Amino acid sequence: MAYTYHAPSLPRAFLWRRAHSLTGLFLVIFLTQHLLINSQAALFVGENGKGFVQAVNLLQELPYLPAIEFLLIGFPFLIHGYWGIKYLFTGEYNSFPTDGTKPSLTQYPRNHAYTWQRITAWILVFGVLAHVVHMRFLLHPSSAQVNTQRYFMTQVSEDNGLYTLSQRLGFDLYNQEQIKTYIQQLARQEEPPVGDTPQALVATQQWNEQQHLMKAIEGYHLSQAQLLAVTPNFGMALLLVVRDTFKSPAMIFLYTVFLLASTFHAFNGLWTFMITWGITLTASSQRMMRRIATVLLILVSFLGLASIWGSYWFNLIN
Repeated sequence: MAYTYHAPSLPRAFLWRRAHSLTGLFLVIFLTQHLLINSQAALFVGENGKGFVQAVNLLQELPYLPAIEFLLIGFPFLIHGYWGIKYLFTGEYNSFPTDGTKPSLTQYPRNHAYTWQRITAWILVFGVLAHVVHMRFLLHPSSAQVNTQRYFMTQVSEDNGLYTLSQRLGFDLYNQEQIKTYIQQLARQEEPPVGDTPQALVATQQWNEQQHLMKAIEGYHLSQAQLLAVTPNFGMALLLVVRDTFKSPAMIFLYTVFLLASTFHAFNGLWTFMITWGITLTASSQRMMRRIATVLLILVSFLGLASIWGSYWFNLIN
């Protein structure tokens, strides 16, 4: 009788844990790249934010950017986040003193690291969502096409340094009264007569573009302490968003907590990734990887803290 050998299939839980681990590596790489770019808004090596502007513009000009963002950032976040939340509800902490009904292994550093990995995961569940909503939707610059030039607009709180910075970096500032006057001027312009001559087509195009700009500006209702920054450069508009965000001590505090949770979670996770995938199996290789992960944690945290504390108060205050 002939026997057919069937190779055992891998358990689904095993595959999902590997997917969770692998997507975590993608997010470590993304976090490092993200903070490296952001730090150029704060450090003098970024030439007063010009390095940040150039890097943002380079990314913005990538073809198929929405698909790239989903495949390399959004999809890994979904996979890692979904399984991370499942682990949050099934994992048991054992690094705290107990009444004896549960394990208590407070003497082991890796048990404390596991606990903090779970605590920082809770911070990231809410922090990532808040960060995306805050920067990608609430404060994302709007745009309008005028003739052959696209302009980007963002609302900022007024301070004396903005006017100096506008001359150095090249962007325009408008208060509510100036916006109102400009809208009135555009509204008084009559639509050009319809025609198929080159002059009539150009006039119609310019009128349509001006109306588009007016609609974009009308969406901003500024208080007395606010200004509208207008620039032909998306990276510059985003730089002003970052600068304006980190004027606020409350935002500095929240983003500092979010950053430290992110970097610890990322590089402690990197250490466990190396074990999970069989790269560091010996005790000596694991000790070496822990040192490497600690150095990377400190360096990347410095980049992030520099962008939070230095974008306004150190580098771009005026």
